[in-house]
Parts: sequence; structure tokens; C-alpha cells
Amino acid sequence: MPSAPAGSIGKPAKGDIVLSLSKPSEKLGDEGYIMSIGRQVTLAAPTPKGGFWGTRTLLQILHQQNGVLPKGEAKDYPQFPNRGFMLDVARKFFTIDYLKQTIKVLSFYKMNEFQIHLNDNGFPQFYSDDWNRTYAAFRLESDRFPGLTAKDGSYSKEEFSELQRMGMEYGVNVIPEIDVPAHSLAFTHYKPELASKEYGMDHLDLYKEETYAFVDSLLDEYLGGEQPVFIGPDVHIGTDEYNKKEAEQYRYFTDRYLKLIEKYGKYPRMRGGLKWLPGKTPVKAKGVTVNAWSYDWVDPVVSLKDGYELINSCDKYLYIVPAAGYYREFLDHKWLYESWTPWIMNRKQTLPEGTPGVLGAMFAVWNDMCGNGISEQDVHLRSYPAIQVLAEKLWKGKNNHISYEDFERLCKQMPEAPGVNLLARIPEDCNLTPNGQILTLNGTDSIPTSLQEVGYPYTVSFKICPDTDSPMSTVLFKGPHSVFYANWENTRRFAFSRDGYTFVFQSYRLPENEWTDIRIEGDYKGTSLYVNGKLEERLEGRIMKVYRKQYNRMEYMKYQETLIFPLKYIGDKLNGFKGKIKDVKCTQLK
Repeated sequence: MPSAPAGSIGKPAKGDIVLSLSKPSEKLGDEGYIMSIGRQVTLAAPTPKGGFWGTRTLLQILHQQNGVLPKGEAKDYPQFPNRGFMLDVARKFFTIDYLKQTIKVLSFYKMNEFQIHLNDNGFPQFYSDDWNRTYAAFRLESDRFPGLTAKDGSYSKEEFSELQRMGMEYGVNVIPEIDVPAHSLAFTHYKPELASKEYGMDHLDLYKEETYAFVDSLLDEYLGGEQPVFIGPDVHIGTDEYNKKEAEQYRYFTDRYLKLIEKYGKYPRMRGGLKWLPGKTPVKAKGVTVNAWSYDWVDPVVSLKDGYELINSCDKYLYIVPAAGYYREFLDHKWLYESWTPWIMNRKQTLPEGTPGVLGAMFAVWNDMCGNGISEQDVHLRSYPAIQVLAEKLWKGKNNHISYEDFERLCKQMPEAPGVNLLARIPEDCNLTPNGQILTLNGTDSIPTSLQEVGYPYTVSFKICPDTDSPMSTVLFKGPHSVFYANWENTRRFAFSRDGYTFVFQSYRLPENEWTDIRIEGDYKGTSLYVNGKLEERLEGRIMKVYRKQYNRMEYMKYQETLIFPLKYIGDKLNGFKGKIKDVKCTQLK
């Protein structure tokens, strides 16, 4: 007897997956479910959200077991209700497509919060200590303040609302963050009169009526009206790292905007600095969630006593700052798996297990090194394993039955999410051109291959013979995120571009009308060019005046000269390579 069609209602047949809502259960709560595997697979949950998480688990099992399901029953529910990731999109722009893929990854691992940090700025020391030159960005479309939105990447109101709706469909709460009154250089670049003259241009002046009028109007633009832009339940207002001398006025400002968020029917969140800025001015606590990020700025014990709810966002353990040299490049996954719990609030304070008011945890990626060339996929490489281990610890807790080594091995076997492959994994080594076959390209050829791109660590090799009249900066390989060029700017050099950056192999010029063996090797630190078996040049963390001129940065910022190699097309219809190429092969180390 054939199984019932997908999505049908009726009597289940053998092999069907049956979803149902069950009675409320204190044990299962809002996100738990019971899965039974026998003649059919049944998923029963008190809420649709719990049923959805059950389908994520089912997909994971199907992948692990190659489509064969073990019989049995599982009762599953999370230890913590808040399981999150924060991404700084202000100091590095991420496309809306990347954010959508991140939602899918978070959802696949049952992580249910995605906080998006919409405004921030770089450090003035990278810009000759000139606040006016220092990079700053606000990433959201604004009608009330034309010119406020960043020119080098932003989201329309419609895009951002749709992103939040997508999050709801996937069980992920997208939390917008507009960071005030510090980290506010994007606002003072737009309205210099809002800047503090005493504490730096990235500080809003807390004594000016214009400051409050501006912030009131900005928040109202996204929270007011019949169809607000921020449609989710939570809104974050930042409020960290203001100058300590202004404790009372800072507390007044923070209290005002926590209450304002609540007036719009939202739950306010803040990063907070009440320990660093103590005072007599009361700050709203009831209904407020605090990211407990620093021992110096937030006292978890006092905060809980005052009535705040906390999300463990400890900077020492849960902050990633790519290529900065401080905090972490990658989280300590082994230590997190074996030793960490959300009760370890910071380096000096561990709360008793079960302390009321601790909602869970959130790790963060901060892109402090504005304009250093880091790519979206480089950031994903750092955040993805953190999602996996935090998901395990926040849902299940300590696992005494599986060693970290076995857990890590399993993690590497798992997909990022259905339909997501930002790591550019390939199933096996590939020969993209038949052995010995020569491809002759005339400058308008675009030849598709069996791959999109290949991720770290990889080797891509090919033999190439360019024509003598090859056009300038011709596309040799093209992929979904990057392009690899020959004859860059008529210099016969190789180059590649991605994420708005172009990096050039300076030391080698490809001869025309003769065959040359080329090999490109890439890892998360850099990219190497081999010519006829010999290393010709390694691009890794160069400090170059040419980059300073191109990207308006100081000389001593190192650049991330990395490339996930593009392979979707050989050549290009508009500005493709002219010449011959053969033996295009790629290998990815597992």
C-alpha cells in the first residue's frame, strides 16, 4: 500500500511521518516534543514550535543514519529557553542572503535567537585619530533621515521585515539592535551636533534635547505605525561602554529608552553597564533582558537581585573578533563542550546551577577591524562550529556519554543546514575537465562545471596558455561569492575579488602563448600561488600602502587575503579569458 501524500490528513500508512499536537506538558514546555519511531514516525508536541524542533532532529538523524531510522522513543526538550548568536553587521556588511542562510543554520541546530547589531564604528587610531575619517555605518533604510543609511551596504525596511518573518517560520527570533548612546558615530557623522565634545564623537551628547529627539524619532520609524519594521517581540538598545563620568545621565538615558521600547509593545534588551556606571538614578529592570558580557560592566548577582533577566554573553569565553589579536579567533570548542555551562557568567563569577533569571547564552562575532578584508565565509567558518557546540550545551547540557573527539567528528559529518554550504565542502576530489582535453576560450565563453566553489583547505590546479591579445582583467573562474582573474589590469598578474575587495599576486606575470602549470592553495589564513610546482607568492596578512589608498585604512592594519575558490564557471560571457586551459582539478583536505 503506498504512503499518503506529503501534507495529507488521514490514516497514516507504513513509513509515514505523523505530526500532532499533544496536551500541555510542564516537562516538555514550549519547545519540547516526543518522537516515536516504529511502523511510522510520530512527532507529538504541545506547541507547533516543539513539533518544528522535532523535525530538525529527524532531519539530523536521517543524515547521520543515511536515511535509515532506528526504532525507539525520545523525549526531548531544551535546558535553556534562549540560545543565541549575535552578528555585528555594522563594521562589516553581510548580505541579506547571508543572514537568511544563517537563520537556516541556527534553526537546523535549534538555536532560537539571532541578534543583528545594526550600527557601530571602527577605532580612530586606524584613521589618523580623526573621528571624521573613522569608519561608521548604520545598515537600515531610513526615510526620516535621508543620508543616514550606509552607502556601502544596507537593508531595506521590507528586506529586514521579511528577514524577521523568515526567522519566525524557522523558529528563530531575529532581534534588531540599535546601539546607543556610545558606538554611535554613524549618527554623529550624520548629525555632528549630537556628538559629545568631551568623550569622543562616537558618544551621543546626553544633555542635548536634539539627541533625544533624534533617537525618539529613529526608534519610532521602525517601531511605530500600523506596519512596524521591527515585527518581532524584542528590541535591543545597546547601552554599553559609555564614559564613566556620566553615570547619572547615562542611567537616565537608559531608563528612558527601556521604557520607550516597552511602550511600543516590545520587550527591551540591553548590554548594560550599570556596574561600571553606578548611581542613584533608577533604571527599569522588570521585563528587561541583559546580555551579561563583562565582569567589569555587569554584575550578574546584583542584576538578578534587581529584577533583570540575564543572557550569558561572557566576552572572555563567547566573543569572536576575527583577525584582531585579542579575544578569540575561534571559540575554545573543546573547553566549552567539556567544562562550560551558562552558569559560568564571567572569569570570576559562577552562579549556582538553576539560579532563576538566567535564560541561556549567546555568543557574538564582532568585526572590530573595519575594512580588513575578512569575508562572509571566513566569518561563517568561525561561527559555525560555535553554533554546533553552543547548541549542544544549551539544549542538552553536559554529555558524559560522548567524548569531545567523537562529538567533533560527528559535527564535521553534519551539514550546515538543508540547502546551505557556505563552507563550500565538496564530496570528493574533482577533475573538472576530462584528462587531456583542452578548452579553448574566446573571451565570451562561460563553461559550467560540476561544482560551485571549494572551501578551506584546498588545492586547485590547472594548466593555462593565454592568447597574446588577452583582454584586461579577464575572468578565469567565477563562483557564487568570488571571481579569479588573469591579466589583472594588463599586467599579466593573477588576482581575485570577493566581498568588495581585490587582492593581487604581485610577484608573478603569466607568460603569453605558452603552457604554464598553476596551483592555488587556500586556507583560512591566506592564499598561495605555485608556478610549475614552485611556491611563487603567499598572500597572508600583508600591510601594504596600496591597500591603504584603496580602502582608506592606515598602513598597519593587516588584510585577510583569503579565498574560497570559485569554480561554478570557467570563463565569462562578458569579459572572459582568451586562451587555452586544461587539467582543472581540485582537492579539499578533510
